[in-house]
Amino acid sequence: MSFTAKIKNELARKELKKKCCQKAELTAFIHVNGNLQITGGQMELNITTDNPASARRIFLLVKNLFGENSELLVRKGTRLKKLNRYQVKVSRQEKVREMLEELGVMSRENQFSRRISPYILDRRCCRRSYLRGVFLARGSVNSPDSSSTHLEMTTEYEEQARELVQILKYFNIKGKMVSRNNNFRVYLKDGQKIVEFLNVVGAHQALFSYENAKILKDMRNKINRLVNCETANLNKTVNAAMNQLESIKIIAQRIGLQNLPESLRQAAELRVKYPEATLQELGEFFTPPLSKSGVNHRLRKIEKLAGQVSKNKKNLI
Repeated sequence: MSFTAKIKNELARKELKKKCCQKAELTAFIHVNGNLQITGGQMELNITTDNPASARRIFLLVKNLFGENSELLVRKGTRLKKLNRYQVKVSRQEKVREMLEELGVMSRENQFSRRISPYILDRRCCRRSYLRGVFLARGSVNSPDSSSTHLEMTTEYEEQARELVQILKYFNIKGKMVSRNNNFRVYLKDGQKIVEFLNVVGAHQALFSYENAKILKDMRNKINRLVNCETANLNKTVNAAMNQLESIKIIAQRIGLQNLPESLRQAAELRVKYPEATLQELGEFFTPPLSKSGVNHRLRKIEKLAGQVSKNKKNLI
């Protein structure tokens, strides 16, 4: 099950005791996924979703608020669209009108509106419920294990998207809007803001899972960075030691280590004896012990000398 599906399953089971919150959530479903059909003067309301938990939620909201046993239809997925489509249908015209007028979706002049009626968002709890409904209807979020953090809610209407941005702003969450493929997407890219959103809509189990996964991901990334850094340093040390050993070999073959000044001869012999030692470790073998910079200075002189020997220069020492 995807992370989005887990969140929706949790939200769809969240108990709503207040009628105002139930209305706000149902209004969000209708605004985003609702479709009003008028055939032969008869009105019919259809609300569709690809999530079974959301479909059950819509069915129960309609029943609890308006005492209506709506139809719940399932359309099997095709090869191109593998997900099933769930449709909640309210067919009785008088009940459709009652619902839409009560939720501020339709005026008495039969004008269907997708703008939010002010009284639907009168309370803070109702704003939470509206956001929850929109996410249940057409929301998604990347798994916290994903390489990118992303949460979005989609609507076909620009005005709705702008209203969503404003509701998020009410909770100090800065959402951004983009138009893509004839849809408007309100999205969050910041991981902390996604956590805040999950808290606002009441997905507390998902919130803890998200934060735990983020912590583990951050720890893995930190460990990987440390390992990469250590590996890079180790490679650098090994490469430097190999170059130093090659320089010592050249000097030994051309002029002999015994002909080096005592300070350089000691450095060369210790490097040959301890080829894998770091400069700091190598310094501890000197008598008396030598600092890291001191060891580095002597080995650099040896490399420079080897370069000169390779060019057959005279009077090298």
